[in-house]
This record gives sequence, C-alpha cells and structure tokens, in this order.
Amino acid sequence: MACAAQTPASIQATGSATITVKPDQATLTVGVVTQATTAQQAADMNASQADAMIKALQGVLGSAGTIQTISYSLSARYTNNGATIVGYTASNTVLVTATNLSLIGPLIDAGNQAGANSIGGPSFGLQNDEPQRSQALAAAAKQALAHAAAIASGFGAKTGAVLAAQEGSSMTPIFNGASGAGSVATPIQTGTVTVSATVTVTVALVQ
Repeated sequence: MACAAQTPASIQATGSATITVKPDQATLTVGVVTQATTAQQAADMNASQADAMIKALQGVLGSAGTIQTISYSLSARYTNNGATIVGYTASNTVLVTATNLSLIGPLIDAGNQAGANSIGGPSFGLQNDEPQRSQALAAAAKQALAHAAAIASGFGAKTGAVLAAQEGSSMTPIFNGASGAGSVATPIQTGTVTVSATVTVTVALVQ
C-alpha cells in the first residue's frame, strides 16, 4: 500500500523596504501649438516655431541629455455645432531628458522665450535604479524572514528552509509643476526619489 507524501508545514510572510535617494535625471515635455485658417498655414507656423524652440532647448541642454519628438498632430477646428471648419491647429511636442538637473529651470525659460506654449513636468527619476532596487529588495527580504521567524515563534516552532520567494518593486519619481518666462528665472526644487520593494517568502516550519 503506497503512502501519500506529506506536505511540510509552512508559513508565509511579507517584508517591505523603501530607499530614498536624490534624482540624477529629469524629463520635461515642451511643445508648440499653433492655429491658422488653413492646414498648411498652421503646419508652416508650427514648423517654424518648433524649430526655434528645439534649437533654443539644444543650446541650453548641450550634451547633458536628449531631445525626442513624442507627438505631432494637425487637426481641424469646428464651430460649436460641428458643422463648419473654422481653422486648423498644429501641435509638436518634444520630450527633453536632462542628466544635469540644474538645467531644468533654464530649459523651461529657454522654451518659453523661444515660443513654446505647452510645458509639462518636470519629472525627476534615476538613470539606473538597479542598485537602489537591489538594496531595497535585500532589506525587504530580511524583514520578511524576521516576520516569518516571529510567526513561527508564536507557534512554538522555528523557521526552516525558504520554500519560495516572490518580489515586487517600484520607483516613485517626484513630479513638480513649473512655468515661467521673462526676466525671472524659473525656480526648480528636485526633491527626492523613492525606490520601494516587497518580498513575500514561504518558509518551512520546524518543530
């Protein structure tokens, strides 16, 4: 007669950890929206203003980041009842990624002064969050094992081998709204970035 294998008793516990660090990268969206009677006029105006905007941004950014077009649109504008076209709107938006955070304020000002009329961000983050993610995971794993040991102690037992482990992690960038133009420089506060991790472990119970 065959004997059914017994599943060893086990418990599950979760640990979490958060690492707070200074950001080393920021992104900013900068765009030009133009309106005109015809589609060609709207597109031509937009192309001219967008070119001036990008050149101004490149002049400030230099080699400390990248500029990438993320959206372009050309659409008709209608009367309130939607029956008649009254003009056209063109929009060109670029994503500016800067690794020198002191340039964010000057980039906003340069974009405004060059004709940008749509600015979003900035969003602060990390170029590579793997070291902080690993640190947070290690701390979360230690906490999970400590929780498991405390639970086992409550049962009058001890923890044995780790049977399974599952991770989860995230990075939370800081979003700061900013706007400004003219002779007053736009102030930017970078703040911090948090990298969080959770680890859930399943460990054997040893009597």
